[in-house]
Amino acid sequence: VRSIAFSPNGELLASGSTDNTIRLWQVATGRLLRTLEGHMGWVNSVAFSPDGKFLASGSNDGTIRLWRVADGRLVCTLEGHTGRVNSVAFSPDGMLLASGSNDGTIRLWQVTDGELLRTLEGHTGWVNTVAFSSDGELLASASSDHTIRLWRIEDGRLLHTFTQHTDRVWGVAFSPDGELLASASSDSTIRLWWVSDYTLLFLGKHGTAVRCVAFSPDGVLLASGSYARIHLWRVTDGNLLHTLEGHTSWVWSITFSLDAKLLASGSLDGTILIWEVK
Repeated sequence: VRSIAFSPNGELLASGSTDNTIRLWQVATGRLLRTLEGHMGWVNSVAFSPDGKFLASGSNDGTIRLWRVADGRLVCTLEGHTGRVNSVAFSPDGMLLASGSNDGTIRLWQVTDGELLRTLEGHTGWVNTVAFSSDGELLASASSDHTIRLWRIEDGRLLHTFTQHTDRVWGVAFSPDGELLASASSDSTIRLWWVSDYTLLFLGKHGTAVRCVAFSPDGVLLASGSYARIHLWRVTDGNLLHTLEGHTSWVWSITFSLDAKLLASGSLDGTILIWEVK
């Protein structure tokens, strides 16, 4: 399982897998509701639109696909990347879709008609993850070139490059209030930055490479996934509160439900685990 995402109402969980499919699950029962097929490569990223009506997926086949959640119908296919699509993310208003690729670029698409609005260039390695700030004004990108870049959506301007990681950066996430930016790296650390002045708030350590990070919707917790482990950190002081164990391979994706009651994790061991945060 390469990627997971809760629907905005918390009733569905989408998962993208190395079997080239997307699966939609009922959270309450764990029942498989639908399998979406069409990609010709691994599905590396899935994201629900803010209204929950659409699901975007990015794949090793170089395409982004937009699906209608109600019936699983393919709405459109976005093409243009020359490498694998590693990450997709909707803007908070649902009007834009960002994608990050092995071709080193980030692309911004208009959701209504699939038009390519802008291509952001500058990374010298794979773009592994993209994430919008909560106000939709900023986009962060994590790359195998060891950097995180912060872009302004309005004009595509590069605002800052974070260079402190010493290995590939796999995950990046904004806090719900947009004031903090978290990153996960193969250097076995997570880092938490102030967006306003780009300074480091705290650094947390795993025993192995860290593949993903996610804030709880209330901004109190930060989750990070590595090999077979998930760490839960308190954002205010960086204290490690809990270590969740159950997976037997890399935890590639983690996400909180919007009510902050559940945490879902997807792993290369082929399983999805759902945890009660309390």
